Amino acid sequence: MNASDAVIVADGLMKSFGKTEALRGLNLEVSADEVHGFLGPNGAGKSTTIRALLGQLRLNAGTLKVFGLDPWADAVAIHHRLAYVPGDVALWPNLTGGEVIDLLLGLRGVPVQDKSRAELIERYDLDPRKKGRTYSKGNRQKVALVAALAGEPELLVLDEPTSGLDPLMEDVFRECVRERVAAGTTVLLSSHILSEVEQLCDRVTIIREGTTVESGSLAELRHLTRTKVHAVTVNPADISAVPGAEDLLVSGMTVSGTVPAHSLGALASALGSAGLTSLETALPSLEELFRDVYAVGESGARRTHRGEEPESPDNPVGGRHRGAPTS
Repeated sequence: MNASDAVIVADGLMKSFGKTEALRGLNLEVSADEVHGFLGPNGAGKSTTIRALLGQLRLNAGTLKVFGLDPWADAVAIHHRLAYVPGDVALWPNLTGGEVIDLLLGLRGVPVQDKSRAELIERYDLDPRKKGRTYSKGNRQKVALVAALAGEPELLVLDEPTSGLDPLMEDVFRECVRERVAAGTTVLLSSHILSEVEQLCDRVTIIREGTTVESGSLAELRHLTRTKVHAVTVNPADISAVPGAEDLLVSGMTVSGTVPAHSLGALASALGSAGLTSLETALPSLEELFRDVYAVGESGARRTHRGEEPESPDNPVGGRHRGAPTS
């Protein structure tokens, strides 16, 4: 990808909190008009990266550009062009949901009479007349989503955006994201719901312990894991010459298990020689790709992950972060 076409460019990001290294040379590129998945377990550095690109913290080293601007120095200009939805939304308790939406839209310069506001409120089945203190977690999330999706944001930064939503509202969310992308919006999506990422994302970046370990389209990343195979032959198959076939089980006329993608040709040849009558293969899902990256190490112990900075007290949506609005 040409960096000049990228909405977000992060190169060698470093950030420490005392002795804790939250980011250790992290790289990320998000191109225009794509949905980019941003994946990693808790403590991998996702939230720190998002806070940096929102202009909420200063990096120790590395280069970070959003729309070609420095988020720390140009936060106000950037926030007029993006909208952000966190995974745990806090609202001003005495404002109604509608008042919060209008306030956040005003910070982005979106007219409160924008017709998409009313349409989104209806689609999310939100009562905007209720006070923030009366909303459930799911309804607080709806307020933030309506405020973020209304108008025409150039960039959506979504950090666990469907947290607290029921399955029907998750479907509405996915529809809204697809519509915004079709209209020219770029999306950075951090989510633990891997099926959601798989359905929406054009490309994904997987991070571990503050650094990028894999980035690309799902098709490009499927080399990370093995392909499931189930075959039936007329005669017992000889697969001894198939590279990486140690996980294949031959039981009579049946061959089942997994092989590396690059071995499928050799396997097909061996099966054909045995009189292949049935062959089923399955590409790895995003969840399987993700698990492969965080596979159990040679010692048998799962990798540990460096923690991010301690959580700060909850701030209301649009709260004090160097004057940068939440959406």
